[in-house]
Amino acid sequence: MSKIILLIDDDIDDQEFFLEAIKEVDPNIVCHITGSCDEGLSLLNNWSLLPDYIFLDLNMPKVDGKKCLVELKKTARLKDIPVIIYSTSSLKKDIEETKAMGAVHFLTKPAAFRDLCYAIENVLSQKFSKSTAN
Repeated sequence: MSKIILLIDDDIDDQEFFLEAIKEVDPNIVCHITGSCDEGLSLLNNWSLLPDYIFLDLNMPKVDGKKCLVELKKTARLKDIPVIIYSTSSLKKDIEETKAMGAVHFLTKPAAFRDLCYAIENVLSQKFSKSTAN
């Protein structure tokens, strides 16, 4: 069965760039995209089949990625899904904070398409145990 990914990111250009990279990495991956934390949480709470990974932007209006991560990790049904922060930030403070909050990986958005494909392949090839995801 193919992997299911949810991208929560408010930037349309970043959404399209990510989707193209996913198709390049593995055309069988199903990628759903929401433009906000609220939309993402709503979708997750209504899905019977949960995604294998959630890629989460930090800089979003209303509810930012850190607050969204808190919501994901405090929801019993969602807390074990590996969350990868996908952000323009490369600040050590953001990386350390989000990992302490339960993110399994921090991916700074690359500008080059090949770099994004490589980064996604790298993340998807890692095995995240339930203890890592908590």
